[in-house]
Amino acid sequence: MSVTKVHARQIFDSRGNPTVEVDLYTAKGRFRASVPSGASTGIHEAVELRDGDKNAYVGKGVSKAVANVNDIIGPELIKSGLPVTSQKEIDDFLIKLDGTPNKGKLGANAILGVSIAVAMAGAEEKGVPLYQHLADLAGVKPPFVLPTPRSTLSTLAFQEFMLLPTGATSFTEAMKIGTETYHTLKKVISAKYGIDAVNVGDEGGFAPNVSGAEESLELLTEAIKKAGYEGKVKIALDVASSEFYKEGKYDLDFKNPNSDPTKWITGKELADLYLSYVKKYPIVSIEDPFDQDDWEAWSHFTSQSSIQIVGDDLTVTNPLRIKTAIEKKACNGLLLKVNQIGTISESIQAAQLAQSDGWGVMISHRSGETENTLIADLSVALGVGQIKTGAPARSERVAKYNALLRIEEELAGNSSYAGEKGFSAGTTAPALLQK
Repeated sequence: MSVTKVHARQIFDSRGNPTVEVDLYTAKGRFRASVPSGASTGIHEAVELRDGDKNAYVGKGVSKAVANVNDIIGPELIKSGLPVTSQKEIDDFLIKLDGTPNKGKLGANAILGVSIAVAMAGAEEKGVPLYQHLADLAGVKPPFVLPTPRSTLSTLAFQEFMLLPTGATSFTEAMKIGTETYHTLKKVISAKYGIDAVNVGDEGGFAPNVSGAEESLELLTEAIKKAGYEGKVKIALDVASSEFYKEGKYDLDFKNPNSDPTKWITGKELADLYLSYVKKYPIVSIEDPFDQDDWEAWSHFTSQSSIQIVGDDLTVTNPLRIKTAIEKKACNGLLLKVNQIGTISESIQAAQLAQSDGWGVMISHRSGETENTLIADLSVALGVGQIKTGAPARSERVAKYNALLRIEEELAGNSSYAGEKGFSAGTTAPALLQK
């Protein structure tokens, strides 16, 4: 069954910025997909095509990307007659149509909207749920694994601290533990810093005015203890350190315009700081601990560490960057964001490449999200055991968690919960890969 009509439009993401939505039609009906957008973006990501007109939507309009779907991609895809079940062939067709290495001509946001809609149409064509169709494309066989979710606490220095309910026995229980700990954390923060400190950020996380990382870690451990889940909830960090890398050093006081350059630290000193936190707190994963091109610091830290070290800005879901990271032994975990690479097929390829070297893989949202729940299906389909989709506090985040609750219910006993089994630990591959 091939595509009969494609129509794109400009809609808004959860931060009030324009993004692309695509309606794709086959004889089976209409399939609607929308595209997320990141705030903390790596310089090596596929190109998100924006209009750049400062007089409209602060330069962030996507009318060019929308026009590329309506005037180029749609007509060419219809003309090709490719069946919607042939995801790889369609994605390759879109990549060739663009003709640039980073999707800079048509825009990764235009291409991804079509790629996701094709996957949804393919699932309907086969009469199976989206996660089943994506699993078939990836060659993953049941029983399926539900991922470990993570709730977010935003802070000043490091970008975010996350709670991981690894001690749960099902995804449903993980959400119970996660939400109860989140609400307890809210009370702890409110009591210490006042009611204003529990306003939520882009991804639903709290952003109290803490003095640094250690204070944030103390807040999390206190909340875990008070919620009654000590030992059942672990901690993960997303440092986003490219944001505070200056002149070859790291400025932990970077939000202060008058920060003292004599206090900036080297990659090795920053690694030692992380290692001290890992000794003291139940941290199992650190994302983007160093700048996206500070390969030496990455390799040094990964060789010293016994936890999961995740590349995001470093790897940008790009097989070429992942290969380099594998060669340099720079990390042992991949953050997979479909809009960093721009098609479903390349996202699957990126995950499989990372897993081939024993890495953990975490499927991730972006700060500018939509109601689309593709990443919930993708996390189950690939069996990676990890999903990062914000705090249980904003509908565009909660939509993914609710989709996973429905999937677990639908699988009714024919699935398991990942817990800690999706995480790599030093040179040890995730238990999920060792089956």
